Amino acid sequence: MSPSPVLLRTERLTLRRFTAADAESLVALHADPEVMHFLDTGRPADRETVLTRTLPEFLSWSGRPGEPAAALGVWAAEAAATSEFIGWFELRPTTPDRPGEAELGYRLSRAAWGRGYATEGARALVTHAFTGPDAPGVRRIMATTMTVNHRSRRVMEKAGLRYVRTFFEEWPDPIDGAEHGDVEYALSYDEWATAAGQEAGPARTVKS
Repeated sequence: MSPSPVLLRTERLTLRRFTAADAESLVALHADPEVMHFLDTGRPADRETVLTRTLPEFLSWSGRPGEPAAALGVWAAEAAATSEFIGWFELRPTTPDRPGEAELGYRLSRAAWGRGYATEGARALVTHAFTGPDAPGVRRIMATTMTVNHRSRRVMEKAGLRYVRTFFEEWPDPIDGAEHGDVEYALSYDEWATAAGQEAGPARTVKS
């Protein structure tokens, strides 16, 4: 198990703060064309971009050394049984004009596909955001993906998010499937509480 501060553990996953030691694992993940197929430009990210832009951003969102893992942020995902890096999950505020809303995201290595890790991690983050001991005061969780990314859409649905809309954005270098647009899924705290059989409490303040 990594000594890096842990946000949460599930039956098969550990979500912990990113560290500089994750550099090569992150490079390999973002260099896989299958992993990146429906993301960003649809092409693998080069090593320099990951090391000079992506990793520093993830480190900044993971909290300061010596402190607990941040309640909102980006976390490295490890297989609990082996401590092997298998990808990452994120739950980050969307925009300042939408307080109480956070966006769910994830990216897993191909070796982890088809094993339920994405659903397990997403569900855990939803529960953490709404009820965890350091719950960040999220009132709505949303996620987006390409319309044609059916695998990711199934994960969102299994995590409790519901289809909201299909929307279209102009991309400078559109990838295959972009003509079908993107979809947004979302789940409010009240919807989650009702489904979980809990009483929906008063709104809380988001802590970043």
